[in-house]
Amino acid sequence: MQVPHRRRTVVRRPLNQPDGETPVVDDQTPAETDETPAETDETPIADDETPTADDEAPARKKAPAGGKRPGKTAKATKEAGPAASRQRRRPPLVVVCLTGALVAALAAAGITGYQWYSQRSVDQAHQEAMAAARQTTVNFVSVSAATVDRDLKRVTDGATGEFKDEFTRGAPQVRAAVVENNVDSRGTVLRTGLVSGDGDSAVVLVAVDATVKNVNAPQGRQSHYRIQVEVSKDAKSGRWLVSKLQFVG
Repeated sequence: MQVPHRRRTVVRRPLNQPDGETPVVDDQTPAETDETPAETDETPIADDETPTADDEAPARKKAPAGGKRPGKTAKATKEAGPAASRQRRRPPLVVVCLTGALVAALAAAGITGYQWYSQRSVDQAHQEAMAAARQTTVNFVSVSAATVDRDLKRVTDGATGEFKDEFTRGAPQVRAAVVENNVDSRGTVLRTGLVSGDGDSAVVLVAVDATVKNVNAPQGRQSHYRIQVEVSKDAKSGRWLVSKLQFVG
């Protein structure tokens, strides 16, 4: 590539030349040279320090992605923030329904379980009450002259309240009559029915057959009794005791 030559005109003025005289013009033209710079295939390497568009215009800020202005984006984000948060916090309708159904099912199961347990406890109490009524009734009609003291004590141990007081008061007369008449009585429970009751008390009807032997009937005779028994649960021992006993047929 040829480099163009520039022509230079030099004006020289002697130091002692008067102001009115024309200065000498020296026209110097640089000698032409045949030397031509060698062409090179090397491409200039871009300097890393070449200022970029961002460096030349530091005040110009990059536009955010999407072409939205920062101010409007921040404002829109601020306005949409609570609504978006509410939408994120709000569970789906299906989850709400399933949760409600689960809570209802658990509540129903709890109530059913409690009712079942309560009814089971009452049923167990009724069974214990009827068992106590059967045993005390059998003890009451089963007495022998040979074991009278033990037999009477067995009845007293299963009694409480009014029945216990009455039986204890009449025990000496009963003992004397049994011994005098050489009584030997054995009872058997035929049926037991619950008239009424709860977890602490019950009324039981007991049907009993007894074979009674004495001096007047050494072969024995059959007797049939229907006895109504009131039983209650002792708070200290937890045993079911007979509080009242009466013949009803």
